[in-house]
Amino acid sequence: MAGVGIDLLDVARLERALERRPRLAERLFTDGERYYAEGKARPARHLAARFCAKEAVVKALALSQWAFLEIEVVATGTAPEVRLTGVAAERAAMLGMWPLVSLTHTDTTAGAVALLVPE
Repeated sequence: MAGVGIDLLDVARLERALERRPRLAERLFTDGERYYAEGKARPARHLAARFCAKEAVVKALALSQWAFLEIEVVATGTAPEVRLTGVAAERAAMLGMWPLVSLTHTDTTAGAVALLVPE
């Protein structure tokens, strides 16, 4: 099975949501993702790209039930890598596929594409 997913997000929208609900970041992003973003000049821009990556992976895997923390985007110094746990990992294993992601962002918009490749 081939799978592809894409997602876009207005960075300011995520910034506003995080300001209104300070604990939201803990529900959406792993400790590692939050730590990575905190080291950046505008953390929400990097979190927004990761949010998009998670959504893109969900679309590529055709998941109907999942949790944000089951999908982690890890900075490696080159291309970002995806770590899956829970239902997301089970689905990927069942398909024999693994997601690759590409992230992008501007000052206003973040986006990501996920492509499933054989394990």
